[in-house]
Formats: sequence, C-alpha cells, structure tokens
Amino acid sequence: MAPNRKRTRTRLTGRIVFPGNPSYNAARMEYNRRFSKFPRVIVFCRRTQDVINAVKWARERGIRLRVRSGRHSYEGFSSVNGGIIIDVSEMNKVKVNRKKMEATVQTGNPLARVYRKLWNKRVALPAGTAPDVGVAGLALGGGIGLLSRKYGLTCDNLKQVKMVVASGRYEAKTIVANRRKHSDLLWASRGGGGGNFGVATAYTFRIRPISTVSIYSVKWKWADLEKVLPVWQRWSPAVTNRLTSTIEISAKQTGTIVSTGQLLGGADELRRLIRPLLRAGTPVKVMVKTVPFIEATKFFAESDLNLEPKFKITGAYGLKPLPREGVRIIRDYLSKAPNKHSSVWSQSLGGKGSAVSRVSPTATAYPHRKAETIYELSARWRNNGEQQRNIQWVERFRKALSPFVKGDYVNFPDLQIKNWPKAYYGVNFRRLEQVKRKYDPHNVFRFAQSIPVGRRGRKK
Repeated sequence: MAPNRKRTRTRLTGRIVFPGNPSYNAARMEYNRRFSKFPRVIVFCRRTQDVINAVKWARERGIRLRVRSGRHSYEGFSSVNGGIIIDVSEMNKVKVNRKKMEATVQTGNPLARVYRKLWNKRVALPAGTAPDVGVAGLALGGGIGLLSRKYGLTCDNLKQVKMVVASGRYEAKTIVANRRKHSDLLWASRGGGGGNFGVATAYTFRIRPISTVSIYSVKWKWADLEKVLPVWQRWSPAVTNRLTSTIEISAKQTGTIVSTGQLLGGADELRRLIRPLLRAGTPVKVMVKTVPFIEATKFFAESDLNLEPKFKITGAYGLKPLPREGVRIIRDYLSKAPNKHSSVWSQSLGGKGSAVSRVSPTATAYPHRKAETIYELSARWRNNGEQQRNIQWVERFRKALSPFVKGDYVNFPDLQIKNWPKAYYGVNFRRLEQVKRKYDPHNVFRFAQSIPVGRRGRKK
C-alpha cells in the first residue's frame, strides 16, 4: 500500500503584493474610488501558470478570489476585502495575423494599447472608447463602441478564448473555447460578463481593415434639449450603419448638449448625413473632419478623461425613441442634478442594417439585440459627504425613466437592480446558469452579481 503523503500546497508566482508593501495602496486601488477594499494579497500575473497557481492557492486555503484586468468594474466587483486579487494587467501581448484577419490579444491589455497595436497593421477591432478600460471585461460583457452598427459588438468578433477554470477539488487548468470545442463556454463569454466562469487569459478576435474615418461633433445650449434629443433619437438608428453616434446631455449647471459620431466614409458625406441634427435647435459649435482612425479613438477617449474619481452609474436600453414625457423626465432630473458632473449619455446601437440587431438575442449571451439605443445615467463626485445624494439621484432617475426603457448592460452593473439576471441577461440567464454549473460547479468565481450555479435537475 502506498504511503499516505501530505498534499504539497501551491506557492504564488508572479509579482506579489502584500499589505505593508510600498506599492500596496496603489495596487489595491479601483478606478471607481467610491470603493476602498483591502485584499489579503494581490498577484500580478505575467504568464498563464501564475494565474493557475493563484487559483489553486486560493482554493487550497478557502480564500475568496477576484479577477481584475482594467479595474473598471463600476460596482467594485474586481476587488475584495481579505481575499486575493488575481490581476492580469501585466499579460499584455498583442499579435496580429493580417492574412487571417485575426488578432490574439492577452487579457491585460487596456483598450488604447489594443487600438495602437492594431493600427500599426492598419486594422481595427470594434470596441469601446475609454482608453484605460481592460479589453477583458469589455469583450466578455459585450463591447459597445463607434464601429458597432457596422461591425457588431466586441463579443460578436470574438472567435476564441483561453480560460483558466477551477477543476477537481483544488485544481485549476487552462481550456480553449471556440466553435469546435467548449462552444458553450464561447457562447457564454460573448456577453455573459467578466469573472463568472474563470480567468480569461487570451482572446482571438476577428479584425477589420481600417484607414481614415470621418468624425463630427455638434454642440447646443441646454435650452435646446427638448428640440435636439427627439431628433437625435429618430435620426441615429435610421441613418446608414456606417455611422454610429452618441449624445450627452450634461447637468443644467454645465448647460451643454453634445452629439458626436464616426462615419466609415468621407467628410462631405458626413456633413450631408448630419443635416437633420443641424436643423434641430440652434447649434453653437459644429466640427466635421476626416482623420486617421487612431486619431478618432483619441478624440472619443477625451470625454472619459479628467472625470471625478467617485461615481454611480446605471444603464438601460431604448427599444424606441422616448415619448415627450420621457424627454421631460431627463430635463427635470438634469435640471435638479446633485452637481455639475451629472449627465445622461446615449449611443445608437440598432436600426437600419445594424450589425448588432442582425444577431439573434440567443446566438450569444448578450441579449439586447432589439435595442435602438443604450443609456448611461451617471453622477460623479469627489467628497464622501456628497455620496448619498448622488447615489439617490441616480436611483430615482432610473426609476422615473423605467416605464420607457428596458434592462441594463452588464458592463454598467448596478447593485440597486433587484432582478439583475433579467436586466442583464434576459432570456439567456438559464443557459448561463447551466454553463456556470458545468465549468465552475464549486462557485469559485463569485461576487455580488455573479451568475449562480443554480439548481440541478429542475423539475418540470
């Protein structure tokens, strides 16, 4: 009979930061400074084996874990008190295969770096605008941006994902999910949210050739709100799918309305296409120009920089333009905003020939295919004394607008939404539970709004 050997415990590898280290405070900090958590250890992984070791280390000790890439989780889901943060931000290689029109992107890349690396080969990935957002959470939750209406969401262009999953009692292993193997995990990774099934370490995306694009910006005074917003809402889904546009209405204290957009085409065509906007209200500033695509990404990134460090955000989808009452609600709430840093942002998604709406709601885990627009309601502040009234304002705003909008984007998570499975995942939630049960039966990867393992063998 073989001797009874004691199990050897796994050691952490990578760049390891404990409390007391000079870099600990910077390492634990989240993008949303509303959250301040104190993990037991933070591991900055540099290779896949570091990730495997970290997952095994946490499992052997019964310690809670969180997975972090760009730190952009709006509700602080990628941090934890007393547990381990598995940070993949130092895994940031990008390889472009222009012959296959594919890019392999490691999970720690911020979006600005992905855009830059792809631009060197004159290709692009349909993705978002925030330059420092991690490509990981963006892609896994959906990925909405200014190429969406022509080329789909980031997750629609995801062909393969490598993921470290929990296996056995204490183990972890890497699996590859694509259309041929683990296709259910690929389906779930296309809109099912980050951190639910394992630690994604690399993605293979379909990429598109790109050179120049045309961009516009139109600015109005706040008094034009009720003239401009209805026009934009009717116009933005009806225009060619080569044009994706946004509109942001600031608090009355700031007093501006700005619409921006990007066209796969020339400036003359764009000037013609935006004429309905220019006839709405009285624009005070208009810009239209053709630029290299990489310059366009920097232009759209500017609105995500220099923001207040603490915030509360919620989201919703518009299946049709807001009625007059809905527009009035936006006007009323922004006229009584808690401070000048509050706003409503919206982007066109669906409509005429949109690549987003051509996909079936169940073809990927992202279900909101019928939406014409997406909304983001946000309040930002600096001092803790302002926090309660800002959060309450967002909550009341969402409730007031709820008769006219539907659901929420999983990348705009909101802990105040009670029925979040329906809001984020709609008809796809039950299937996501099944995928969770298969790949993470011990619920190792869990947080406040993670997909639950669910019940086995539901009775009919």
